[in-house]
Amino acid sequence: MNQNTTQLKTLIRREILRFVRRPYNTFLPPIITNALYFSVFGVILGSRIGSIAGVSYIQFVLPGLVVLGAISDSFENASFTIFHGRWNEYIQAVLTSPMSNRDMVSAYVAASALRGIITSLLIIGVGLIFTSVPVANPLYLTAFILLITTLFGGLGVIGGLWASDFDYLTVMNQFILRPLVFFGAVFYSLEVLPPVWRTVSLFNPMVYMVNGVRYGMIGVTEIDPTTSLLVLSGATVAVLAIDFSLFKRGYGLSE
Repeated sequence: MNQNTTQLKTLIRREILRFVRRPYNTFLPPIITNALYFSVFGVILGSRIGSIAGVSYIQFVLPGLVVLGAISDSFENASFTIFHGRWNEYIQAVLTSPMSNRDMVSAYVAASALRGIITSLLIIGVGLIFTSVPVANPLYLTAFILLITTLFGGLGVIGGLWASDFDYLTVMNQFILRPLVFFGAVFYSLEVLPPVWRTVSLFNPMVYMVNGVRYGMIGVTEIDPTTSLLVLSGATVAVLAIDFSLFKRGYGLSE
């Protein structure tokens, strides 16, 4: 094992331990929140709504809740660890190490993506309490989850570098990302929207992510999953390239 690999693994391990050691702060909230979502939207409202696209309503909303949890936690993990490191200046220990910018970004994004994946699995586990959880297209499901968590881990790095105080992190997660997901066809089908609003919804990138994961889980989608996967792959590569560039320039890392 060469020195670069050892450094990369060490930073990834540190970042993983940072959230694993605090399960009550990192894993318990999405479990409780999604139990409430399933209870209200799946059981109470679901019994009145019936089925959508040939599946029960609770199974229809499950993929969207998985996307919501994966996006929120992967973004939050990367943005918080970068900003907190800047705020308390311990990120300087990483910056002065012989690690390359690529390895630094890779470590932060990989750890954040892993947190998003774990959250996704926890949400699926909660869903199993309320309904069966089919996996119609496992390869698509795996690909979408990996790309979504990696993409938002990369966006979290940008957010952590850009933020000037903790309020910026809250604004980005609670007032930008979450509303986009909620209006990304999580709780409804695009078919129920008037033509104008359906067209507007197609400009929301979350629509493609939710439909992609929905296709992987229940085999239902309103947008071609292969196209969504290709677009999502391109966006992920572009965001990671921006991350590498910002670290190389030292944006937000030094006064």
